Amino acid sequence: MSNVMQEVLDLLDLETIEQGIYRGTSRNFFGKNVFGGQVLGQALMAAGRTVEGRLPHSMHGYFLRAGDVTAPIVYQVENIRDGKSFCTRNVKGIQHGENIFLMSASFAVHEDGLEHQTPMPKVDGPEGIPSEFELRKMIAPMIPERIRAVFERERPIEIRPIDPVNPFAPVKKEPQRRHWMKSQSRLPDDPLLHMCILAFASDFVLMSTAMLPHGVSYVQSNMQSASLDHAMWFHRDFRVDEWLLYDMDAPNASASRGMNFGRIFTQGGALVATVAQEGLMRLREVPEKY
Repeated sequence: MSNVMQEVLDLLDLETIEQGIYRGTSRNFFGKNVFGGQVLGQALMAAGRTVEGRLPHSMHGYFLRAGDVTAPIVYQVENIRDGKSFCTRNVKGIQHGENIFLMSASFAVHEDGLEHQTPMPKVDGPEGIPSEFELRKMIAPMIPERIRAVFERERPIEIRPIDPVNPFAPVKKEPQRRHWMKSQSRLPDDPLLHMCILAFASDFVLMSTAMLPHGVSYVQSNMQSASLDHAMWFHRDFRVDEWLLYDMDAPNASASRGMNFGRIFTQGGALVATVAQEGLMRLREVPEKY
C-alpha cells in the first residue's frame, strides 16, 4: 500500500463518537482549505456506517464553508427514513461549531431490471499515457514557488489525462476533458469503500471543465473558484483500483458559475457513475498579489 493511498484510507476510517456521530481528520491536498473530495468521501462513509445490507445509489451535497485542514470534522448523521427498498440519511459536516457541508444520501437494495446506458467514448486506453504527476513535473518551472510543493506532491489517485491542460498557460478549448484514473494501490473488497474513494476522486478537475472555453484557470490570482455543490449517482459495480474513464463536459457558464457533468466508465465500457457539480468561477477586477 502506497503512503498516499494509506492516508486516504486513514481519512475514511472515521472515529465513532456516538451513535450517528463520527469524527474525521484532514490532509492538505491543495492548500489551507479542505479538499472537497475528502468531505464527500467522509460524509458518504459516515452515512454508510448507519446502514446495513444496502449501498448508496445517490448523494447530493452542498459545500457551505471552506474547511480548515488543521482541525477535525465532525459528521452528524440523521436517519430520515428506512423503507423496504430505499433508506435516506442526511449528514452534516461540522467544524468550529459551524456547518461546512450538508449531504443527503439514498441507499437501496440490489434489484435486477431493465438496463441501458450511453456508450463509452472511443478513446485511447491508459497504457502509455503520461500521468498527471509526470506532466506536473514537466511544468514545474512555471509554478509559483509558494504553491510548487503542493503541485509536486504525489496524489492517491493516479490520473492520466487524454488531452492534458496546463493550468499555468491556459488556452481556449471546448468544454470537455477526459482522463483515466485509479487508486495508487490495490484496495480491500469493500464496495462502500470503493464508492467513497470514487466520490473523493470525482472532485479532481471537474469544476475547471467550465473554464476551458474562456481560457482561464483556477490558479490565476484574479480567479475565485470553489465547488458549490456535488451530486453523484452510482449505477453498476466497479473497483476504483482498476482503470476508470472520467468523461467530463460543461454545457453552461453564467452568473459567475459553471455547470459540469461527468460520466465514469470501466475500461470495459460499463457506465458505473454519473456526476454533476456547479462551481464558482468569479473573475476579480483587480488581481490579488501572490
